[in-house]
Amino acid sequence: MIYAYIRVSTELQSYESQKFEIENWCKRRGLTVDKWIEETVSGTRKVEKRVLGRLLKRMSPGDTLVCTELSRLGRNMMMVMSILNTCSQIGIRIYSIKDNFELSDTLNSKIIAFAFSLAAEIERNLISQRTREALAAKKAAGIKLGRPVGKSKEWYRFRQQYQLVQKLKTDGNSLGSIAKTLKIHRNTLSRYLKDIELEQKKEKK
Repeated sequence: MIYAYIRVSTELQSYESQKFEIENWCKRRGLTVDKWIEETVSGTRKVEKRVLGRLLKRMSPGDTLVCTELSRLGRNMMMVMSILNTCSQIGIRIYSIKDNFELSDTLNSKIIAFAFSLAAEIERNLISQRTREALAAKKAAGIKLGRPVGKSKEWYRFRQQYQLVQKLKTDGNSLGSIAKTLKIHRNTLSRYLKDIELEQKKEKK
């Protein structure tokens, strides 16, 4: 069985780019994904409390797990190494596309996995440090940080679906039916539409 694992950290991120990359990679190698596994969770969460942990428990020797990069498995070196070790003991083969890495039961592949994991963790720490420094500089300059007032996660999700809403309106769907489709209140839908229309007017000026 070939499993494809996709993980994003927040609901505002999309699975599509990872799925597209995995599909192209498999196509070039004549492989077909039997099962797609997707979850929205921080990579720092313990693997046994994630969908990935449940997946590893039901995988069998000879199965294959494909991901776009090792950092999708975990956000620190020790977690990634633990997962790779578990897969190695079971006999699961792992392909990490961006890292150009294949885990098999050899010492060489384990050493390479360790090196990739260490490099990825160092890079994440550097990025985190640069981000903190940039935010501190903005704060010192008097720039207000954070999301604009009134803009919730739900609003940003709606913003991504705005074109779909416009199409549904053009097709003759009522605001009530569109609101049900998006699982939000009709009044909320009306308010979001007004917000975006106002935003677009400002951009044209």
